[in-house]
Amino acid sequence: MSYLPQIRILVPSAQVSSYTSGTINLTSAKGFGGSTRAVVLGGYTSTYVNTIDYYTIETTGNATDFGDIDTVKSTAAGGGSRTRGVISGGLISGSNTNTIEYIEIMTTGNTTDFGTNTFARHAVSGFATQTRHITMGGSASNTAQNIIDYVTIATTGNGADFGDLSQARFYPTSCGSPTRAICAGGRKSGPEAKVNTIDYFTPQSLGNATDFGDLTVAREGLAAGSSQTRGIFAGGLNASDYDNVTDYVTIASTGNATDFGDLTAARG
Repeated sequence: MSYLPQIRILVPSAQVSSYTSGTINLTSAKGFGGSTRAVVLGGYTSTYVNTIDYYTIETTGNATDFGDIDTVKSTAAGGGSRTRGVISGGLISGSNTNTIEYIEIMTTGNTTDFGTNTFARHAVSGFATQTRHITMGGSASNTAQNIIDYVTIATTGNGADFGDLSQARFYPTSCGSPTRAICAGGRKSGPEAKVNTIDYFTPQSLGNATDFGDLTVAREGLAAGSSQTRGIFAGGLNASDYDNVTDYVTIASTGNATDFGDLTAARG
């Protein structure tokens, strides 16, 4: 199986106070959005790279060098507030890590050590509100995990246990509103064991995730985005190939996802 490089840019508006980013595949970059600046971290060319770029959302033009990720890593979880971006977990030279790093979005420079998660794993998904960065799921020793960790974005320090997902999985995705986080899809073991489960939880409290419903197609490595009312899940790898399906849910309710339409091409 081959994975294509992808960059996710997260551009919040003034009305949206939740920013999300999650693992897409082995070669994904991370994106954080401030109120005026978007920052892209890492990615893949012929090798993994530690480059950080930024650009100003209100203008057009090429990206500018921001700095470097202190440790080159892949399949980490990203998220952030309007002022600080956080990246956690992932693989470093093929080994699981529990490291957390951060940047100040409106400055430039390399990432700085934030602390460590409760458990080292990769293929995790990340979600953030203005106050908390949350790391979900992942894989360690080729075993799917249901762990949810969190940190307070404005401080530094080690992650704390938040609760558990309803189903252990890796390569899920996440989105949500300021009051509800959603984790969807992934896989629980081998490439054929895709998951259609959607979980939800309240990011400002602690506790286990609750079943929300199901995706229309079980898949891993899908992308997610949200407004304060609707979550969208696009693309991914189903049981046999890349998919072009796009689903949506209403964040404040529960129930199965509904077909939204199709991407222009099937991809993860």
